[in-house]
Amino acid sequence: MHLRHPSLRRLAKERENNMSDYSTLIIGSGIAGMQTAIDLGDMGYKVLMIDKQASIGGTMIQLSKVFPTLDCASCITTPKMSSAFHHDNVDVKTLCEIHDYKQREDGRFEVTLLQKARFVHESMCTGCNECAEACPVVAVDTGYDEGMGYKKAIGVPFATALPQKAALDIDNCIFCGKCANACPTEAIDFSMRDELTTVVVDSIVIATGFHETPMIKEKFGGGSIKNVITGKQMERLLAPTGPAGGVFRPSDGKIPWSIAYVQCAGSRDATIGVPYCSAICCMFAVKQAMLLSAAVPLADITIYYMDMRTFGKGHEEFFEEARAMGVNFVKGKVAKIEEDPETKDLIFHVEQFGEDGGLKTFTHDLAVLSLGVVPQWNQEMSAIVPVQLNPDGFIKEIRFATEPGLTSIPGVFAVGTATGPKDIVDSINSGSSVAGKVAVWLSGGLREEYDVQYLPIAPSVIGGK
Repeated sequence: MHLRHPSLRRLAKERENNMSDYSTLIIGSGIAGMQTAIDLGDMGYKVLMIDKQASIGGTMIQLSKVFPTLDCASCITTPKMSSAFHHDNVDVKTLCEIHDYKQREDGRFEVTLLQKARFVHESMCTGCNECAEACPVVAVDTGYDEGMGYKKAIGVPFATALPQKAALDIDNCIFCGKCANACPTEAIDFSMRDELTTVVVDSIVIATGFHETPMIKEKFGGGSIKNVITGKQMERLLAPTGPAGGVFRPSDGKIPWSIAYVQCAGSRDATIGVPYCSAICCMFAVKQAMLLSAAVPLADITIYYMDMRTFGKGHEEFFEEARAMGVNFVKGKVAKIEEDPETKDLIFHVEQFGEDGGLKTFTHDLAVLSLGVVPQWNQEMSAIVPVQLNPDGFIKEIRFATEPGLTSIPGVFAVGTATGPKDIVDSINSGSSVAGKVAVWLSGGLREEYDVQYLPIAPSVIGGK
């Protein structure tokens, strides 16, 4: 890569003989991680981005549309995935996790990575999916389709996956060998094993994102009622790339004509360890309600809520638009959901607030729980990279007001929902903001934030592959 700016050319020359493997290791490849990788790559820094999944893209690639504009999520995410994956200064490893970590005296980090076996040689795979066609195993897709669809034991994870390479799910494989026989390039290798590799990097960015709280509340069925699903499952049903091409009831496959949302079903509840508001759930439900109004035009859609928190730009207008479209908003608390054993309909027991309040009963065909947002980064991961956590489990930002993204370890940064619940816009902004801070760190700045002026400035990698 040709570096036009004189300062970059000078830095590149100075560091030519004393270089780390990478300037930055980014752990996670969701929308925030990809934005950080692209911005750092554009500045000339060499980046390694890893993800434990078989494809980059994170949660956003699973979504149908985004609020409040209702733009296509894939139309935003797919170009971002392509930009990061094909960037000259960004290397990508999927099915890869951090295994060990050590900070050296010169300020750099030695990171041991666990590369999970793909059982397919990426350099040989053409992404033709002939292996999936030959595979006799059909398993529930608990990953990309959130349990609402099916997949083969081997194949490209989804249509827009990057890398566009097949991966074998060893847990579902019956080792019949039909995929290997069908592969035109003989890329499938059952003898592949997990491998450990070590890289030396000058900085680390944690972009591990979030996952939903489990469906453990007994009053909502505890996950045993088929017609009670999660927000992400509904997202897959609404998405153009979804498993069924429409919305259906899991119990019988019928179109639901009465759909209810239960807000705060996994947050604002200290009994399950999530006392905080998850920030995105209200708008997530309102968006889906508007999409359902188009997908199932005759359906009655009700949202049960305690407080409707539409605090972002254009969010209140979006909420009012949903009300105007006929979405029914009921202020109250769902005390219990029961299933009719014959019809599989759902009986809601609701404590409704206001003048018409009191204990009431409603019947719906399908329920969607707005579960809480909890961090993917956990205590086990913090035992490897010992960043401080907030009481809610998210990574602590030591200078939240002035320097968001800085963690308790000099040279380790955090972006997106790794530090707390955020919507897509805030996650992207977080990625770009931290990319700037990483660049400052690599240039010798931000030491005063840690009172470690003595810390040596680690030479960084600038240039193309």
